[in-house]
Amino acid sequence: MATNATAAEFVKKLKTFQSAEELKKIQRYFKPSEDDQFLGVRMGQVFALAKEFLPMPLDEIEILLESPIHEIRAGACSIMDKQARSKKTSASRRRELYELYLRRHDRINNWDLVDLAAIHVVGGYLSDKPHQPLYKLARSKNTWERRTAILSTAYFIRQNQLDDTYQIAELLLGDKEDLVQKAVGWMLRFAGDKDRSRLVQFLDAHATTMSRIALRNALEHFEPEQRAHYLNLGKAG
Repeated sequence: MATNATAAEFVKKLKTFQSAEELKKIQRYFKPSEDDQFLGVRMGQVFALAKEFLPMPLDEIEILLESPIHEIRAGACSIMDKQARSKKTSASRRRELYELYLRRHDRINNWDLVDLAAIHVVGGYLSDKPHQPLYKLARSKNTWERRTAILSTAYFIRQNQLDDTYQIAELLLGDKEDLVQKAVGWMLRFAGDKDRSRLVQFLDAHATTMSRIALRNALEHFEPEQRAHYLNLGKAG
């Protein structure tokens, strides 16, 4: 563990892992912008460093989130996720992590950043509380907030609580963003692994209006014949 778990020290160490070769690889998947720049650091190294900086205080995590460097914000999300997962984390800190995530969602502004922290920071916190905040996120104009809404339900699915996944998926059926639709399909598939009959009921009701992206992802674990049946329904819709 880092004895000086500050944002400045995290960034200093992170920069020692920079690689021009890794930067080229990253740029194949992400388009740099003024607000989303890249150092060229492998995510495995980001996650390992996040583990080293696990005790980082909340205000220092927020400093990381404010960075325009993608890997630095990924480090912040990874630290938040690891703190939320830890059995040593207090209930009050879990609440603070949840509130920080929502308050600074403007900085959790790409699919991988959402995927890093939403499940445990948001879903884990809400697991024994009212789930209504997810429905507000699902209706947001912000793409990443809508992705957070559906991905957070992964935590509930692991507890065999499937209602929110299907209800939020239904809210997002008409979403125009592919990265939201892909997440919808992913969570439907995950829910279907717990209860295939319920997923079949959902598909019988909605396959004709689902996006191809969501439908294909939801059907990934189906047998070829059944998969073809639903894909054909989708075409008919």
